[in-house]
Formats: sequence, C-alpha cells, structure tokens
Amino acid sequence: MSELGRLVTELQVHGVADHALPGNRGRRGGAGPSDHRALTIDGATVMVPVYNSASKASPYSLESDASGAVALATKEGDALSSVGVTAEPAFYSLSTADGIPYRSIALLHGRDVLATTLLQTCIRFRDRSDSCQFCAIEQSLEDARTLVRKTPDQVAEVAEAAVRLDGVKQLVMTTGTPNSDDRGARVMAETAAAVKRRVAIPIQAQCEPPEDPIWFERMKQAGIASLGMHLEVIEPDVRRRILPGKSEISLEQYYTAFEQAVAVFGRGQVSTYLLAGLGDSAESLIQCSDKLIGLGVYPFVVPFVPISGTPLEQHPAPSTDFMVQVYTAVAAGLRDSDISAEAMAAGCAKCGACSALSLFETEH
Repeated sequence: MSELGRLVTELQVHGVADHALPGNRGRRGGAGPSDHRALTIDGATVMVPVYNSASKASPYSLESDASGAVALATKEGDALSSVGVTAEPAFYSLSTADGIPYRSIALLHGRDVLATTLLQTCIRFRDRSDSCQFCAIEQSLEDARTLVRKTPDQVAEVAEAAVRLDGVKQLVMTTGTPNSDDRGARVMAETAAAVKRRVAIPIQAQCEPPEDPIWFERMKQAGIASLGMHLEVIEPDVRRRILPGKSEISLEQYYTAFEQAVAVFGRGQVSTYLLAGLGDSAESLIQCSDKLIGLGVYPFVVPFVPISGTPLEQHPAPSTDFMVQVYTAVAAGLRDSDISAEAMAAGCAKCGACSALSLFETEH
C-alpha cells in the first residue's frame, strides 16, 4: 500500500488545522471542493479540508518556520512532511470590462485546473427536504462571491487568461440543475463552444443525465472532451436519505445514460463521483465501481467531507481504514481495465486532487 496514499487519505478524512498561511487560500461554501485548500505533498497536489469543523479538531496542522518553509505536523509538533502551498493565481487580480472579478466567474482548483459553476442555483436547493443534503451550491451566491449565471463569453474570457497567465491545463464546468429536460447540458454546450473559440483547453462538463441522449452528441460537438454524471451514493435507502429529490432518477436511468455517454465520449472519458462515508457499505461501493468500470466509466471515489452550513455539516467523515479498503479494491479494478485517471482528457478524476484513488491506482 502506498504510504503517500494513506497519508493523503488521513488528511482528507481528518482535515488540517491551517494557521493562515499565505498562498491560494481556497474557499468556503459553494459547489465543488469547498472548505478546502490545495497542498502539494511529495509531488502530489491534493485538496485538503481546512475550514470545516473536522479540521479544527484535526491531529494535523500546517506550520511555517522563520524562512517561510511550510511543514505538515502532528498535534504534538512532530514534522511529517514538507508541504507546498499553491500561489494565488494571477488571473484572480483581473476583472471584466464591466467590473466583475474573474474569481467570481471561475476558480483555481488543485494546481492547474480552472473550475466554474455555470448556474449557481438548483431547482432542489431551496427545499432542504428535496435537496442533496451535502450541497452548498448557493452559499457563495448568498455571500456575493459569485454570479447567479456565468455567460459563455465571461467563462471564455477567464479561461483564456488563466491559461495564458497561470498555465491552467483543463477546465471543469459544473452546474446546478435547471428546470429543463436537458438538465444543464444546453448551457454546457453553449459555454464550451465559446471557450473553444478563445483558447484550446480540454473541457469536462458535469450535469445530471439529460432526458434526450442527443445532448451527449451536442456537448461533444461543442468541444467537451469528457463528461461527469454523479451518482454520489448508491444504496436505495442512502439515496433517499441523502438525495431525496435527485434519487427520483433511478440507478437504472443512470446506467443507461452512462452507456449512451460512453458511446459518444469513449471508454474512460465518462466519470461519476461516489461519496464514501454517507452510509454505503464498502462492498456496495466496490461492486458499483466494478460495474461502472465494465461500462467504461471511471468511478471517482471521494471521502465525504462535511461542508459548513449544510444539513450534514456535523456528519462524521469515513475512517482512513474504510477509505483504504475501498481505494485498494477499486484501484485494482482500474489497473485491470483499459481506463485510468491519467488517460482522461479532463475532469475531476484527471485532476485527482479530491481523492487518493489515483495514488493507489498507480501502485504496482
């Protein structure tokens, strides 16, 4: 087992106490890896919780010496590893002609990934009896840190600057689910086309399965290289509890959509998030991952990290041993297949910073 993989798993499960060190501070709330910041440990850049309740009680902390060098330390003060922190990206200092800060349109994730939420609202979010219980998509909107909708031209402008100024390598676009049958695929296609007119960058789109599979072709034609459709949890009772509204889209519908999407984007260019620690057993996660791999879908297994201000903000993270068990089995299935994180054109699995799975995947 990878020592680095276990250490990263420990940090992502427990979080890290962060004593206001300089660099890119990450963010609180919103969609994606919230309450995190990016750290580079032994060459691997990972997203680690630093702002949620777990991190405040973490046995790990970030410390710096008089020279400014950063180290990961235990609560007892024992240094474990030197750590790199990502710099504040240059594009964060820019604004559009009408005064909108670029960082309100898109953010740096990990080391070299630009990420944006095109629609910062969701048809389910305002009713917590219907919304995904871990979701914080509208928090950053309520805090006036982002826009309710990013236009295609805005995203294209920021993407061009991020590539030129900061060496960004890929763009990940997600969205709250709109009240339309395409479930966000239309805004994904429109935005991708605008970005591709400005800059050559691989793009992943993330949305729920559209009702008409023609949208897979339309997204591909617009310049989207890979697609994420996220299951999050899989056991029926866990889905009803964690995803009360979204669980109305059955697993069978997802599997059909995965098959249709793989036929368009290719094996290994479709992925799904599996949030471990919300009630699914290790056996369920492993069996589901095996099925997904067989379909040509990358199962991006991520430890659940509670986000402040959500119904699950006090929900415990999974244990390190639980995650290592799942990672080890899923990574073995990936190694025996023709798909991998490295081979994906763009997306969360390609970045890999929110999970230790790719560190286990590359073991031999």
